[in-house]
Amino acid sequence: MLRYALTRGALLIAGLLVASALIFLALRVFPGDVAQLLAGDKATPAQVAEIRRSLGLDQPVLTQYLGWIGGVLRGDLGTSQLNGASVAAELAQKAQVTVPLAALALLIALLIAVPLGIGSAMLRGRATGTALNVTAQAIAAVPVVWAGMMLVVVFAVWLGWLPAQGFPRDGWADPGAALQALVLPAPTIGVIEGALLLRFVRSATLQAASQDFVRTAAAKGLTRNRALIQHGLPAVGLSVVTVLGIQVAGIIVGSVVVEQLFTLPGIGRMLVADVGTRDLVKVQGELLVLTGMVLIIGFVVDLVHRALDPRQREADE
Repeated sequence: MLRYALTRGALLIAGLLVASALIFLALRVFPGDVAQLLAGDKATPAQVAEIRRSLGLDQPVLTQYLGWIGGVLRGDLGTSQLNGASVAAELAQKAQVTVPLAALALLIALLIAVPLGIGSAMLRGRATGTALNVTAQAIAAVPVVWAGMMLVVVFAVWLGWLPAQGFPRDGWADPGAALQALVLPAPTIGVIEGALLLRFVRSATLQAASQDFVRTAAAKGLTRNRALIQHGLPAVGLSVVTVLGIQVAGIIVGSVVVEQLFTLPGIGRMLVADVGTRDLVKVQGELLVLTGMVLIIGFVVDLVHRALDPRQREADE
């Protein structure tokens, strides 16, 4: 297990380095000139050139990349080209919104998908099981923006129970208000991701039900459903752990849209704003952090799956 973890850790580091290079190069092909934006329309060419030199934009791309990635390895994501603020400090502040939002959305997705997915499989062929499956397919096709707007109309406009937008200025100093601000955004992502995961859980449960060990347990006197619960659910759990990395990636991508819709001051909203102002240092730092979150979660999920799978444990021994 240790050797496997070290190998996967090395691949994770290599993946992060490749991702950083791709992000850095991709942003350099964007149209426009940051130096010209900072200097203003009335600036002379000499003034624009001086700003470009002060920002290091006159250096070769490789030199710029090595300087940036060297700072990243030291924990320094650079400073904003527009306001001089620390990118790492701003990301840490915005993560206080994005991370809880993603965690709540994932919790909602699991609470929906696991019990209803298993129930849908156990009720296969019955009206209730068919209704669950059809409903999940319909919800999975709903766009995140439309779902968020419907939740706002119902719970914020019609009923007036919850805030439609915004986040407390003091952040989590008032946990109740902070959680209330996430009550609509989190289900906007979590319900749709839960519907997608439900279909996978249902498929994994049906596959487990067809395994020989479940059939053997049923032949020894257990009911079909009881044999599935006692002997098949561990296999379903392994399948769910495997797909969680993909689900988390979907939740992180969805948070970019949801933060815009609900005016949440998270990483996604900051990313959209910084792309508009061409603050390349901030954008590349934000994209690297989001990519790193996805890769690290995939790494953790992979290790957990290997630790839980008895076949893998036997191979390691």
